[in-house]
Amino acid sequence: MASRLGRWPMLLWVAPAVLLLVVFVYYPVVENLRLSLFRWNAFSPVDVWVGLDNYSALTADPVFWSSLFNNIAYAVVSVIFQVGGGLVLAAVLEELVRGRLKGFFRTVYFVPAVLSLTITGLLFQFMYNPQIGLVNGFLDAVGLGAFKHSWLGESATAIWAIIAMSQWQSVGYVMVLFIVAMQRIPRELYEAAYIDGATRRQAFFRITVPLVREMTLLAMIITISGAFLVMNEVWVMTAGGPANSSHTLGTWLYKSAFFNDQMGYAAAIAVVIFVITLAASIVQLVINRGKTVQY
Repeated sequence: MASRLGRWPMLLWVAPAVLLLVVFVYYPVVENLRLSLFRWNAFSPVDVWVGLDNYSALTADPVFWSSLFNNIAYAVVSVIFQVGGGLVLAAVLEELVRGRLKGFFRTVYFVPAVLSLTITGLLFQFMYNPQIGLVNGFLDAVGLGAFKHSWLGESATAIWAIIAMSQWQSVGYVMVLFIVAMQRIPRELYEAAYIDGATRRQAFFRITVPLVREMTLLAMIITISGAFLVMNEVWVMTAGGPANSSHTLGTWLYKSAFFNDQMGYAAAIAVVIFVITLAASIVQLVINRGKTVQY
């Protein structure tokens, strides 16, 4: 009896958190799934059941497919530069930089991560300006004027210009995560490796990379999920243009819902985003299951 009574205080403590999750996470997910099976808008008196018609419309929508491609490109580039680049930057700062310079460079790389996405988007709009922007100005200054573009005004370059901005802003955050993980690695492992004749590059691949595996998994989940949820910077910089070429799933969902007033269609896009991010997280967790390194 005592053991049973002892569980109630624990359940009472976790009940508010569970209630909040149910109300603000699980219920909206289920309700969005239900709404994706209807045709409705903000002014319709009733919802019209259409079954899977919204999902069928997605498969025939070229903007949806180009948006999905943009998200995939965003995810691939982000994994390479944010996760890979953040890992390399963290290793360089931890191994090669000493004294106050270490704190200085940590701050320099991390500051962009705390800037507002709106402010960053407006800043890079100015930098990409074809007449007075710093990017084209730099290309002119180094004799590469032939590579100048209207970066946000051309379908071939708009999404890549936005992706480049995102890497600049986010790599410092991932770097800090890796620094935290690297500081947990015993220094004796590196000292023993150097005594045995290992180079810094060998120590990085044989010691650092395996021992930050858990943080790498976390960084990849955050980065890939963020790449499929990206919306603000795209909307601020191009609003999906030109000619819908830089839309992501998030911006196309927003435009479908609040500009085209196709709420059921937008709900179907939201379901697709949810399924993709959930599947990506599960795949990464399964791949890394049982690979935790002990030291």
